[in-house]
This record gives sequence, structure tokens and C-alpha cells, in this order.
Amino acid sequence: MELMNQISTALQAGKAKDVKALVQQAIDEGNSASSILNEGLVSGMNVIGAKFKNNEIYVPDVLIAARAMKAGTELLKPLLKEAGVKASGKVVIGTVAGDLHDIGKNLVAMMMEGKGMEIIDLGCDVPAERFVQAAIDNDAQIIACSALLTTTMGEMKSVVELAREKGIRDKVTIMVGGAPVNESYCNQIGADIYSADAATAAEAALAKLLA
Repeated sequence: MELMNQISTALQAGKAKDVKALVQQAIDEGNSASSILNEGLVSGMNVIGAKFKNNEIYVPDVLIAARAMKAGTELLKPLLKEAGVKASGKVVIGTVAGDLHDIGKNLVAMMMEGKGMEIIDLGCDVPAERFVQAAIDNDAQIIACSALLTTTMGEMKSVVELAREKGIRDKVTIMVGGAPVNESYCNQIGADIYSADAATAAEAALAKLLA
């Protein structure tokens, strides 16, 4: 357990090299990949998420921690696959068409990955068709749309409508977020979940997948 705490602490400090070395040590000592992931990496990312939510740390801190997490998960991926450990769910994420802002979207993707979800990141300026098609192709349970401009928010409604048209609306949870978006807009367009920040979005997504 001490080693898992060290992994968690190194991740919170954003020390990618240390995380990598400690994860390797944990593997060499015979710890299971899923326990290293959950008790070491994910637990550290959960602390980061909580601190970010409480404004105790800021975007750069999250990015550095996420980079450290990635260093650790790279070593674990082949072992998790071998052990048949499945991600808790698949999330298609992107910034809607006409919008090139991606910091918020990237943070949400990192937080979700930190909670063990498989992320299909479509990037920025993503039309409704791509969101829906990616959800169909990857059998994803969640579509997460980000918008930073009032002029592009309307695209979220297109995603909801297209999901309905393609017959997958009852199979996917549609999450929305971004500066101009709020709870009432989420309800107005018929989306399922609105989150004000990245940590809450990841928590809501995980709760939905585990429900």
C-alpha cells in the first residue's frame, strides 16, 4: 500500500519520471495492473480533481498531473489488456463545430481518463454527424460536447436531435459544458447532464456508467 501512496503522491506533484519508475517497481513486485491503476494513479487523480474543483490548484497543475498519469498508464495498458480489464465505459468527446477552444475539453477528457474511462477525443470544430457516428462506431455510452462561444452552443442541440434521428438517443448519455452553457440550456435542448467544471463532469460520467 505504501508504494501505491508513493505513486499517488508523485502523480499529484506531477513528477512523470517518478511515477513511471514507481509503476514499474509495482509491476516488478507483482502487483496487479488494476490495483496499480486504481489505488495508485486513479486515487492520485481523484485528489487532483477535488483540489481543482475547490480552486486549490489551477489548469497548469492538472495538465502536469495528467502527463504524469499518462506516463504510468502507458506501462499498464498492455497488462490491463492481457488481464482482460475493461474500461468503465467509452466516452466520445469534442468541441462542437465552429469552436476551436479545447483547454476545457482536454481537462474533462483527462479527468475522465483518470477515472478509468476510455476516451475517443474528436478534437475541435466537430460537426454533429461526427459525434453521433463516433458513438455508433465505438459503441460509446456517453457523448460529451463542449462549447465556449454563444454562437456555437446551438450545435449541441443538433447532436441531441441527430442522436434521436439515428436511433441511439436511448443508448447514449449526452453531456454538455463550457462557459456559456448552463443547466437550463441543457434541459432546453434535451441533453442529459450539465457540468460546470471538469472534475464534476468526470464524477457525473462515472456515476452514470456505474448506475
